[in-house]
Amino acid sequence: MAVNTGRPITEFAAYLKRDLTSHTRRVQNLFKRISRNEESWLEDRHDIRYKLTLVRAEFEKHRHVKDMRVAKALLEEGERHLFLNIHPQPKKFTFSPGGVCFERYHDYPDWHADYWHPLEKARYPYYFAKRELRKKQFIQLWEKGNHNTTGDDGHTAHH
Repeated sequence: MAVNTGRPITEFAAYLKRDLTSHTRRVQNLFKRISRNEESWLEDRHDIRYKLTLVRAEFEKHRHVKDMRVAKALLEEGERHLFLNIHPQPKKFTFSPGGVCFERYHDYPDWHADYWHPLEKARYPYYFAKRELRKKQFIQLWEKGNHNTTGDDGHTAHH
C-alpha cells in the first residue's frame, strides 16, 4: 500500500519522464483517470453517469482559470484527491493489459490449417481454395529460383 507523503503525485519518479505534457493534456488525463476510478467504485450505470456529471461540473467550474499557478495547484489537488481515493482493485477492460483475457489468443502458424479435417475445411471452401492456389504459386516461384537463400539473420542457408 502506498504511503501518503503529502507531496503531489507529479514529484514522484520525475526522472522517468520522457516528454513534456501540456497542462491541457494533464487535465484531460486526470479527468479520464477519475472517471475510470469512479466506474470502479460504482456498479449501476445511472449512478456512474450521475457521479461523472458531478465530476465534469467540478472540472467545468475551473475551466476558465487564467492564472497558471492556480491552475497547476488545482491540477495537483485533483491528482492528490485521486491518489487518496483510488480503488484498491480497479476495473480493467477484458482484453487490455491486466484484463482477464489479455494475450490469451495466440497466432497459430499457417501450417496449422494443413492438419484440419476435410469436414472442417468444407465449412470454408473459398478460403481453402484460395489457400491451395497461393501455396501452388509459392512453390512455383520457389522452383523458378525467385527465392532468398539467406535467412532472417543474414546467414546463407546450407543445403
